[in-house]
Amino acid sequence: MYNAKAYSAANATSPLASTTIARREPTDHDVQIEILFCGICHSDLHTVRDEWHDAFPTQFPCVPGHEIVGRVTKVGSAVTKFKPGDLGAVGCLVDSDRTCPDCQAGLEQFCAGMTLTYNSPDKYLGGVTYGGYSDSVVVDEHFVLRVPANLSLAGAAPLLCAGITTYSPMRHWGVTKGKKVGVVGLGGLGHMGVKFADALGAHVVAFTTTPAKRDDALRLGADEVVVSRNADEMRKHAGSFDFILDAVSAEHDINAYIHLLRHDGNITLVGAPEKPLPVSAFGLLFGRRSLSGSLIGGIAETQEMLDFCGAHNITADVEVIPMQKVNEAYERLLRSDVKYRFSIDMASLKSE
Repeated sequence: MYNAKAYSAANATSPLASTTIARREPTDHDVQIEILFCGICHSDLHTVRDEWHDAFPTQFPCVPGHEIVGRVTKVGSAVTKFKPGDLGAVGCLVDSDRTCPDCQAGLEQFCAGMTLTYNSPDKYLGGVTYGGYSDSVVVDEHFVLRVPANLSLAGAAPLLCAGITTYSPMRHWGVTKGKKVGVVGLGGLGHMGVKFADALGAHVVAFTTTPAKRDDALRLGADEVVVSRNADEMRKHAGSFDFILDAVSAEHDINAYIHLLRHDGNITLVGAPEKPLPVSAFGLLFGRRSLSGSLIGGIAETQEMLDFCGAHNITADVEVIPMQKVNEAYERLLRSDVKYRFSIDMASLKSE
């Protein structure tokens, strides 16, 4: 066991503050990583403030962060995929049971025994797992990913959550050249959805409530931009989409988008509105349309996504901040005052 520098929340109302946490020494199959950048995900904020208490109660102190990229510093004796000096990345998962049908199918994100990167039981040290708002982390090599060398590390960090969350449903529902794809919401998730749909060859339509985002949506790869509050613009696209990715976490009218699907079209939720969304059965019945949700991706698919990003030079649009500005970043995140993700430069922890 060794000590690592980190930022943690002591309770649901306290700001994140500098602390020291325990990390395990690498076992035979472990990889130790010096964290260089960690993205800020909205779920970090939800967890730190215990806003998902009924479903996922937060155990404090909480060290969030599951969009981790860094440099391998040490490996266990049985590790074969990494050596010191390699780039390594860690996403939302650091363990699973490896034996259930989901794990065997490469769907570790659905494993009932999965261990999340933070706020999950820690079978090694007791208590809960601590995330990437830290200077280092130790993870089983199965859950460590390779980072293409051509990618900006600050921009690559959010790929470990925002990237795979939007890539996975597009792959599952067959987004390819010739498909018409909509992306609802142009935030941390939505801007990645636009980039992926464009790189996969689809005709991409971005939906936003903010006309000022039109130019940015086109820059990100959208072929068209629809202001969703404009009924005439929405009506022009009725019954024409093969797939729509809904990345909005606020309350909104999901039926307006269901009616834009062609027959056998699908709309997938990756945003998580606090309250249930009313759904009209007739919108689904007429056209055999479907509504689904999607949760990150398995380890193999996450690696596939990173390799795809390397081949197409895709990263998240980020604002790099020092660790000391994380609380300010949380407040800005609540105001949607970022284009489009924060990425924490962990070199700033050296001054703590």
